[in-house]
Amino acid sequence: MRVIIIGGGTGGMCLAHGLKRAGVSVAVYERYGSRRDGLYGYRVGIDPTGNRALRQCLPPELFDTFVATCARTPRHFNILTQSMRSTASFALPDSTDAIDSERSVSRSTLRQVLLTGMDDVVHHGKVFTRYEQNSDGTVTAFFADGSSATGDILVAADGTRSAVRRQFLPHAKIHDTGVTAIATKTALTPETRALLGDEVLNGLSLVFGTKGMIGMLHVMEFKWDADGRPKNPADAALLDSWSGLQFDNTRDYINLSIWSSHQHFPDGAEKQRGRELIDTALRAAGNWHPNLRRLFELSDPDAAFALRIGTSEPVEPWPTTTITLLGDAIHTMTPGQGVGANTALRDAALLCRELVAASRGEKPLLTAVGDYEAEMLPYGFARVAESLNNNGTSGDDPLYRPVTGRLALLAARTFFGLTSRIPALRRKFLDDLRTTRAA
Repeated sequence: MRVIIIGGGTGGMCLAHGLKRAGVSVAVYERYGSRRDGLYGYRVGIDPTGNRALRQCLPPELFDTFVATCARTPRHFNILTQSMRSTASFALPDSTDAIDSERSVSRSTLRQVLLTGMDDVVHHGKVFTRYEQNSDGTVTAFFADGSSATGDILVAADGTRSAVRRQFLPHAKIHDTGVTAIATKTALTPETRALLGDEVLNGLSLVFGTKGMIGMLHVMEFKWDADGRPKNPADAALLDSWSGLQFDNTRDYINLSIWSSHQHFPDGAEKQRGRELIDTALRAAGNWHPNLRRLFELSDPDAAFALRIGTSEPVEPWPTTTITLLGDAIHTMTPGQGVGANTALRDAALLCRELVAASRGEKPLLTAVGDYEAEMLPYGFARVAESLNNNGTSGDDPLYRPVTGRLALLAARTFFGLTSRIPALRRKFLDDLRTTRAA
């Protein structure tokens, strides 16, 4: 059986590793021209669902490399005001379990991990244009450079703007949630470290600000220094032997993001770049603490980006065929619960099991694909709905309204304040958080 994967992102590469390990012929067609391209994006939280999928699909030594390249795990979940006053702080469990733990990883570092050992599988510089389903049951993918590839099944792993989905499910829509977000990246230096208290420096912090502004701050510290050398000799053997570090530009940094409904930003903010975008973030955070504003001022203008957050509309099951989809290509979700990457990894592990079973003759290929889709669609769109209703990632959230916003902000701060101070509520909150992330 020959599997064609369009897109070399997190889900597509996880699937490719699993199929390769099982001896299934697989080829990934990636639009970026080389391994050095696509080094963008910030923190990705990998939860037990993602850990489980990666351990299932990756070779054991590469899973160990993934663990070694994760950033320091947050020790606190903080709720802050825009003045950096603490509304609540929850101590997070310090788990070293291979699966039942929460990990922070740089998106570009994870990309390098997943590209390791796959030079014979990944074809760079391949921009997908269309596919054709052939009379013999195979499917052919065509690319902008005039080349093509034929296989027994084509998997769309090409993200929110999936060209495969546009052809295969033209009725599947991505709708605008009404929220604009700006993300920035600031080098962690003695100066920027001094701007943050211990709990913020060592935690994941959600900022509930006035005037309808919400933010997220997270510090990413890795096991290598500014020159790419392991900080701890115990990590040297693994990191020195990993080729991916030479392609990765990730160093210790602070990720500070701000978001709100569109009306709180100028028209076209999502198209801004560089210093213009940093200035927009500073105006949006005009009443924020000077230390938070200083992080925006010191951020890397070339690394800042803005986007209008979108989310998938649920689609009804379709007739099973030799085309299927995973990750954002079928269920784009807001970052409200931080489960987008983990759901894509869950898709990859599930689809891998089904395709391996088909390759071994345990079930027909179309049955395997149908079984995957029957399980993936319900949990995928459940995560879409849950993410949309979390942390103000819908423009309809009362937080963004002129009058009710003050009441909603007071309610949010009161909820977290009481929850952090009453032991029974604190335990329930952490248990619910752990359950959600491990689902």
